[in-house]
Amino acid sequence: MVGHPARLPAGQPGQAAPLTPEQVRRLLTPAGRSAVGFATALDLSPAARLQAAEAVRGVAGPELGPLALEQALLKVRALAKHPAGDRLWWTREALEQASAYDVAVHRAQRFAGADRVLDLGCSVGGDLLPLAAVAPAVGVDLDEARLLLARENAAVLGLDVALVRADVTRLEPTGAVFADPARRAGGRRVFDPRSYTPRLDSVLGWLPRLSSLAVKVAPGIDYALVPPEIEVEIVSLRGEVKEAVLWGGLARRGAARTATLLPVGAVLTDEPVADPQVRPPGRFLLEPDGAVVRAHLVAQVADRVGGWLLDSTIAYVSADTAAPTSYGRWYEVLETLPFGLKPLRDRLRTYDAGPLVVKKRGTAVEPEVLRRQLKLTGSTEVTVVLTRTAGRQTALIVRPFAGASATG
Repeated sequence: MVGHPARLPAGQPGQAAPLTPEQVRRLLTPAGRSAVGFATALDLSPAARLQAAEAVRGVAGPELGPLALEQALLKVRALAKHPAGDRLWWTREALEQASAYDVAVHRAQRFAGADRVLDLGCSVGGDLLPLAAVAPAVGVDLDEARLLLARENAAVLGLDVALVRADVTRLEPTGAVFADPARRAGGRRVFDPRSYTPRLDSVLGWLPRLSSLAVKVAPGIDYALVPPEIEVEIVSLRGEVKEAVLWGGLARRGAARTATLLPVGAVLTDEPVADPQVRPPGRFLLEPDGAVVRAHLVAQVADRVGGWLLDSTIAYVSADTAAPTSYGRWYEVLETLPFGLKPLRDRLRTYDAGPLVVKKRGTAVEPEVLRRQLKLTGSTEVTVVLTRTAGRQTALIVRPFAGASATG
């Protein structure tokens, strides 16, 4: 396998050594581009990887060949994040950390029309290029190899950017700033914002000098670390929570917490609402989108759909009518019963249950363990929700309900 230390299987993060500037320059020569094009045309499936490595090495040599194969693999994987991912240039770590294209484009819109936007920690340009599409943009990074790739990526997309090699921890920026602090140390992910590079408190400390600020952070950000003048936006894409963004200055939209659901563009804010009632399950159950849950906006969703909570601490909403909404997925409740292995097995068998979809909140039961214990042999896929209702462990047998179209 090319570019991977011994005893590690291909496809695992953090295996390849970081690209050096000299290696990037070589990849971007006519010979390097030709080698990458040759590698991209090969069968790059895991089963054929060794054969592909030997073929590229035979064409491009023992030094350029492995680099070309690694780049070809990254370009293929990048299509999952960026519609032009196979045309852009990457490092393994940069691709792993890059925002999905839809998320980056959404975020850039708040900077539209700015006189200039500084992208501090711009890497290969995953966020810089969407910013450059809406305002003059300057990318700053200490990694020369990534800056070379960012310049090439801007050229690929026909965008004009300025690039500066500098240590962002030593800067005192002004104007509009997008910051993506490094959240890895020694090749491992770090979760404490005080361990970011630069530290989160240092980045937020720039705000008095800035007109606008956006900081990309992990979606599990501790709200206690966020000053009251900062908006926290949680972004999900096709139902999967992707990241949180801290907004300050003119870029803040007024809310303290926001959930944004892409690609539909539905936005929910922390508008004041009454505390939801806690009642037993009704005819329908709403599973709120993860961004809504992370942004602590379940009460706002319950208010919009005329629903209530099953438990004051659990993020499930119930209602007797499935009001159209983009903020979650409705299920029709077929049965509700106290959780117990034997009664649940008996009831599931009446549905000819075999494949079992298990959803859970507020319970320690592990879905895989439950499936083995139930020993279902039927042919019908059935969904079970394990949760608490008014503090008691409960099992709900449900089915997806498509009768409510998403409108907001």
